[in-house]
Amino acid sequence: MSAGSVVVVGGGQAGFQTAASLRQEGYAGRVVLVGDRHPPYQRPPLSKAYLTGRVDVAELAFRPGDFYARHRIEVVPGPVTAVDRAGRTVALATGEHLAYEHLVLATGCRARRLGVPGQDLRGVHYLRDVDDASALVEHLGRAERLVVVGAGFIGLEVAAAARQRGAEVTVLEFAPRAMGRAVSACVGDFFIGRHRAAGTRVEVSTGVEALLDDGDGHVRGVRASTGEVLPADLVVVGVGVLPRTDLAEAAGLTVDGGVLVDDHLRSVDDAAVSAVGDCSRFVDSRSGARVRLESVQNAVDQGRCVAARIAGRPFPYTALPWFWTDQLGSKLQIAGLSAGHDRAVLVGDGVGGPFSVYCFAGQRLLAVESVDRPADHMAARRVLGAGGDALAAVTPDTVRREGFRLRDLVAA
Repeated sequence: MSAGSVVVVGGGQAGFQTAASLRQEGYAGRVVLVGDRHPPYQRPPLSKAYLTGRVDVAELAFRPGDFYARHRIEVVPGPVTAVDRAGRTVALATGEHLAYEHLVLATGCRARRLGVPGQDLRGVHYLRDVDDASALVEHLGRAERLVVVGAGFIGLEVAAAARQRGAEVTVLEFAPRAMGRAVSACVGDFFIGRHRAAGTRVEVSTGVEALLDDGDGHVRGVRASTGEVLPADLVVVGVGVLPRTDLAEAAGLTVDGGVLVDDHLRSVDDAAVSAVGDCSRFVDSRSGARVRLESVQNAVDQGRCVAARIAGRPFPYTALPWFWTDQLGSKLQIAGLSAGHDRAVLVGDGVGGPFSVYCFAGQRLLAVESVDRPADHMAARRVLGAGGDALAAVTPDTVRREGFRLRDLVAA
């Protein structure tokens, strides 16, 4: 064991934020960030601006290259192959071993496979990292007909980028509505309408039976659950992700849909190990339910929380979740978690926008989904984050009143 040393495994948003925040908090020990062959970089633009050519690889980096040396953060290529919790060391694929006092797992997620015949054909793409995105950009430039499997955030963002590049696009979604795990029916319907208006064919309640071979190992089409065969020279699969927990499991840490952590984001098995970002499954302070969130906000705030604790300023993780997506000129911003809501109140124009949807469980506001209403989103973050009387004042009846504006409650 090496006193005063932190090893962070993962060079995504959560890993970078942990390392950077350690220095911001005044931590003086050794900080090692184990990433991949690329300098730590942003993931959200991969399905947006990077696909449309508005940013390049260099612009994805969190910080200029000299940032790490100036802040004494050692960035080393992985992967980490094993964790020895008894000896407090991690092994790298190079054979090198790194000692730690604190280990932070920020291992992120991997794409869920489609699991149908033909899934390994050439021309079938998943999108999780910059290498995936670069390969997709290359093929998008030549593709005429694209099928996107999955109408979640990433699938619809890819569909929007492909339409902007002139491809013929079809989106297939097994569930009855788009982004169904994340948003209300009203918001899902709005974005389906936007995509259809842009010329994209969107089919919900439609699965995939097989991806078809052109005889030379390349995809030529998709056979849908309806029996229809959709011609395609490119297929992008976005059917969710799975947390990368193999390393944690092999180290004997408890994993259940993510690495289980306490309210300070420490492993429930080992206080010297923390888990942050997409791989961390923690207790939401508002609902009391264990959740695992895939968002920049969660990655940033969890990284800050763990860094502060290691530096001697501990506090429980209670940050309000919030999310966003940009599609076809509209921005959706979500404050809170709508899981378990039993009523949704629309304020504004749910067909053409802008509007907000207030999601309630009984009389309790859980989340606000805002389309092109940034003021509503910022007010929702303040109200949901504060709780107390301000939150109690927002009921289905108050939201339905003529002239209701959430920001007026915040100002009051």
